[in-house]
Amino acid sequence: MKKLIVITGLSALVLVGCATTYSSAELEKMAKDAVSRSFVERGIAKKERINQDAINDACSRAEYASAPLSGEMVRKLEAAEAATIKYPADGKFLGDWKVGERIAQSGAGFTYSDQPGSANGGNCYNCHQISKEEISHGTLGPSLYNYGKLRGNSEAIVKYTWGKIYNAKAFNSCTNMPRFGQQGILTEAQMKDLMALLLDPNSPVNK
Repeated sequence: MKKLIVITGLSALVLVGCATTYSSAELEKMAKDAVSRSFVERGIAKKERINQDAINDACSRAEYASAPLSGEMVRKLEAAEAATIKYPADGKFLGDWKVGERIAQSGAGFTYSDQPGSANGGNCYNCHQISKEEISHGTLGPSLYNYGKLRGNSEAIVKYTWGKIYNAKAFNSCTNMPRFGQQGILTEAQMKDLMALLLDPNSPVNK
């Protein structure tokens, strides 16, 4: 009988706990506090990584609240991201496609064990098909095989491609594609090499 009483008492406490209600703001603060407490800084991996900027915060809320962003909000967010795009100061957009291929294959960078200032990779094949030789590419993003062959290399295409690599959120607010230039993931020179991989007629992408 005593065991039954103890179990009943615990059940009552559980029910009381389940009956406790929290506001959305309280739940959000609890979640952020839990994430903050669980993050352990090591090497170059600092706690500021968990802080979302305006567009990531808006997209997270839209995804988990199952409430799509309004057209007006999307336009506002994308316009703010578009304003961050910086084009090459020397006016040259294409580098070396051979180097670009190595960057596309590399997933290095931004881990706690990387040294400050070490070169990052683009990890492009993780989401895209780029060359027909690569058979282990991801499918999260569209195929980029024959990218330049199909689109040409007009000024509009070149600038669009640069902008997409620099800050994809300027074109698709809630895209999963990294903001390689805006977030300082890749250098300007690395971006030029990726541009050559996509647009140079001699690149295997366009064969």
